[in-house]
Amino acid sequence: MEQTARMESELVRFEGFNGLHLVADIYGDPDAWPVVLMHGGGQTRHAWGKTASVLASQGWRAVSMDLRGHGDSEWALNGDYSFTAYAADTIAVADALGKPPVIVGASLGGVSAIIAEGGSDRVVSSGLVIVDITHKSNPEGLARIHDFMQSGLGGFATLEEAADAIASYTPNRERRVNPAGLMKVLRQRNDGRWYWHWDPKFIDRGRREVPGQDFQGLFEAALRNVDVPTLLVRGLLSDVVTAEGVQAFLDAIPGAKLVDVGDAAHMVAGDQNDVFSNAVVDFLEQDIRPTLPA
Repeated sequence: MEQTARMESELVRFEGFNGLHLVADIYGDPDAWPVVLMHGGGQTRHAWGKTASVLASQGWRAVSMDLRGHGDSEWALNGDYSFTAYAADTIAVADALGKPPVIVGASLGGVSAIIAEGGSDRVVSSGLVIVDITHKSNPEGLARIHDFMQSGLGGFATLEEAADAIASYTPNRERRVNPAGLMKVLRQRNDGRWYWHWDPKFIDRGRREVPGQDFQGLFEAALRNVDVPTLLVRGLLSDVVTAEGVQAFLDAIPGAKLVDVGDAAHMVAGDQNDVFSNAVVDFLEQDIRPTLPA
């Protein structure tokens, strides 16, 4: 599929769990069926590259969210960055859209989507696209994400220093210093240093991208309760998702599909955006569109 130029978006605010305000960029026809894009931990709504524009050009309404505590969405004053809070935000946004959206969730966003859909007593979404996360993940890969996020808590003296940190975490990518792009995920404070644009409380108490053992039972039960068309997208260079985890995921959700993206690590959309976008559009058109009301 030929990729299109970036479309104009509308900035919209949603009311999430406990009244917390969430921000999203919305692309496409207001009457088109919604697709909600939810990023991973420590990212923002800008992590999807051109995906939202591509979805809108194919007749979908793309809603690219900043999760609570990230980007321009509100930070939780009470520090509630629990998986249940993220899932409750997901349900609140789905309700506000007026139609059960397709939810595309990467890492933390994927966990939130699974818990929202499988942990609810009603249908929340029309389908799920889960990006490079399963309930059985590689602890070393998760630890590397946590270490990367921790490394920036003291801020960066320059944008070049932040670019060095990103390059170290993503050795599969060509190093680039893109000030405009970096300023979407960093904010300069009064001390002159640049800080990631998310609440440091998010990684308090050893939080990870997937639930720990104390929450694992609920997560697995939610996964087994998912009953909508589901696609798992895996980056073949990922050190987070394992072959065992992929098979367990596919076993837990009968009929779930798998797409492998070569030359992509954990942040699939950032590594291979065109391939990722095409995979999502194919799933939407082949597996979702025929199930929607006329």
